[in-house]
Amino acid sequence: MPQSKQSNTDAYSLILEAIDVGIYKPGDRLVESELAERFGVSRTPIREALQRLETQSLLERDGRSLIVASLDHNQMAELYVVRRELEGLAASLAARHATTEEIKLLQDMVAADDALVDDPTALSRANRRFHEQIHLASHNRYLVQQLDLVHRTMALMATTSLAVQGRGEIAQSEHKAIVDAIAMRDEEGAALALKDHISVAFMTRLKQEAVQREK
Repeated sequence: MPQSKQSNTDAYSLILEAIDVGIYKPGDRLVESELAERFGVSRTPIREALQRLETQSLLERDGRSLIVASLDHNQMAELYVVRRELEGLAASLAARHATTEEIKLLQDMVAADDALVDDPTALSRANRRFHEQIHLASHNRYLVQQLDLVHRTMALMATTSLAVQGRGEIAQSEHKAIVDAIAMRDEEGAALALKDHISVAFMTRLKQEAVQREK
């Protein structure tokens, strides 16, 4: 039984990661047999993983098939409202609870990520790691769980706002401001800096949407 549970978890994580890195994009159909072959897992844990992802609204039905879900404009707006508030709370709690070592790690991450500003895909992965580190530094397991779900849902957006010209450099300067506030134990300043960061990212996505509509 424990082995079966482990394989179920592995199948779920493998599919989720494949969606997260863009191997499977919104609208792509997921087939049990193909997934089982790709990941070297039997079909039963694949089936259970797909059911779990459907329950979490990361997959949706298209006739008898399951496809990677996509977010419409209203869903994206709702997601960013929740993300802004939760991320702000995480930054505030990180300013209160983060250890010296966690703050140093955040500073090192920002410094290292400066080299990635011209590579949107790599910067997007680094951005995700940076935010996850702030979540962990909040030292609140329930907040971390909620933010994990929010960030999984973010994977349903086909593009990254960091792909917009100049956004990488701006995002990096915003990250520095967030970490500076956390390092100074400025709870209010850290929350505001991260909320502003999310607001700018949302506005960037809205501009991306507008450009796509014109094509």
